Amino acid sequence: MKYPLKKNLFVLVMTAFATLASPTVLAEVSVSPFYEAVMQMKAEGKLGQVIHKESIHTELPGVQAWRIAYISSDLNDHKTISTGLLIAPIGEIPKGGRPVISWAHGTTGTAQNCGPSQVDNPAVPLNQYFVIGGNSSTDYGIPAVESFIKSGYVVVATDYQGLGGGGKHQYAVSATNARDAINAIRAAGDVKEAGAGKKAIIYGWSQGGGTTLAAANSGDYISQQGTAFDGITLEGFVAMAPQDMAAPVLKVTSMGVSNDVMLGLVTDVFSGNVFNFTHLAEFLWATQAAFPDKLQLTDIFTAKGSKILDEVMANKCVHVASDTLNYAYGEQFASLINPKPTNTKAWVDAILAGSVPDTKPVAPVIIYWGTRDTVVPPVMGKLYREQMCKKGGNVTRVQLPGDQTHFSTPSVSEPLYVPWIADRLAGKSVPDGCAEQ
Repeated sequence: MKYPLKKNLFVLVMTAFATLASPTVLAEVSVSPFYEAVMQMKAEGKLGQVIHKESIHTELPGVQAWRIAYISSDLNDHKTISTGLLIAPIGEIPKGGRPVISWAHGTTGTAQNCGPSQVDNPAVPLNQYFVIGGNSSTDYGIPAVESFIKSGYVVVATDYQGLGGGGKHQYAVSATNARDAINAIRAAGDVKEAGAGKKAIIYGWSQGGGTTLAAANSGDYISQQGTAFDGITLEGFVAMAPQDMAAPVLKVTSMGVSNDVMLGLVTDVFSGNVFNFTHLAEFLWATQAAFPDKLQLTDIFTAKGSKILDEVMANKCVHVASDTLNYAYGEQFASLINPKPTNTKAWVDAILAGSVPDTKPVAPVIIYWGTRDTVVPPVMGKLYREQMCKKGGNVTRVQLPGDQTHFSTPSVSEPLYVPWIADRLAGKSVPDGCAEQ
């Protein structure tokens, strides 16, 4: 199918899918005993309640670290279990506790063994798989962790639900991912040895950038009482190359594009290569998992394609999933797509519902972006800023120096956001980002 009208805008918007980020489904993949035990547990307890933890070795000096499993919930308020990593300084806990920094990671995949905390030594600076010096088939680790620990902060890094805690991962369903990052802060407070205080920051990249924006707009969820650690206050949000599906989808639909055409454009745009198709399939698989009563994979994919993709996404991380589809189908992967998608309004509604909430951010937001980011179009952050400024938010966008790509964004922005975070935690005033052009 060809959609020449408005397609250029749509291609720019929808390319963001290329690297993004129900009933319990136990993994068929191999995971360590910690995660095997967690996947047998019930998602019962207070939000942020740690239901399982184990101390782990780390080479970071002067710290203690744990793998944790804690109670979270998805955008429909269904209780879930999320796993993650918790790191805290060793020593006397200051009065009022230590500030908490919550990291939201980028795409790793949708299977149970794709959680970054599952690597042998997860308490390290960000390790990107494709760079010289990368030592894993996936990204793991935490950007600026050494700086944060030296500053006396507690650092917590969610895996997100479905990446080691059972259930289906709601990949790039930012409204759900945001709750995992928020409840990770509560989980840090529930581990008394960590000495966590109430002040917190959330920062993230790519899928995690969308997580961060959604968290910034989740004021009611942040202020909930009866959690494992009530009274947390979010002082700021750092989003690196973030995706926000709601902003561009609303923009495109306002131009008169129908639901049928929009989903047709999605499949058309992402039929260019198997790698992009894999990420699209992950996102649609995850969106269906978030709305199992309203959506079916067979709305978008053929019966055979739905069965195959369900098996692949439940058992393989992103790069292996892409290799599998390439091996099995070569250039014929698009044959898995239903030529005429059905139930299109429900799908578009679900995509919007799973994205960034349309509310005012609870604290200042800063977005870092590169001019050579062809993965998540910077226009997403631009549209988010425009919408949130109209609501009275304080959103700053910072163009990184040089020709920065999606993948160089975390390292290049680190010297900029570390002092920004320190100022927010110190209570310093922040300029009005919406006053800048």
